[in-house]
Amino acid sequence: MRFVIQVVSEAGVSIDGKIKGSIGKGFLVLVGVGQNDDEAIADKMVNKLVGLRIFPDGNGKTNLSLGDVGGELLVISQFTLYADCRKGHRPSFTGAGAPEKAERLYEYVVRKCRDSIARVETGEFGAEMKVSLVNEGPFTIILDSDEIVKN
Repeated sequence: MRFVIQVVSEAGVSIDGKIKGSIGKGFLVLVGVGQNDDEAIADKMVNKLVGLRIFPDGNGKTNLSLGDVGGELLVISQFTLYADCRKGHRPSFTGAGAPEKAERLYEYVVRKCRDSIARVETGEFGAEMKVSLVNEGPFTIILDSDEIVKN
């Protein structure tokens, strides 16, 4: 499982010109599900996500979590996080989880996020979406379950 986490002052997602979800201060999280992912991996990834202390405290040090600052989440599914560009010029997506599994785990991640964070907005799995954001910093972190979860 891969998360691309961007600290934002605002972010939104629209489908067919209609706003599906929007947030203020918080994280825009792109979620990619791999072939070997499961709920146990998702639990560890969400725990890491909501516990990240990457907001500045009163001294300007990255010491506060999403919950500490009353931050919000916008969670978007993105299978292209599993693009393999090692050969040729056309990416392969064979490392991505099958659509049914990916949707189930994406929805699971969203539910687990809602257990910890008051406001969680989403895109729509499999839809053509327009995502907008104002990245603060810019501050972007990539979490990969191959590094976070040691089997």
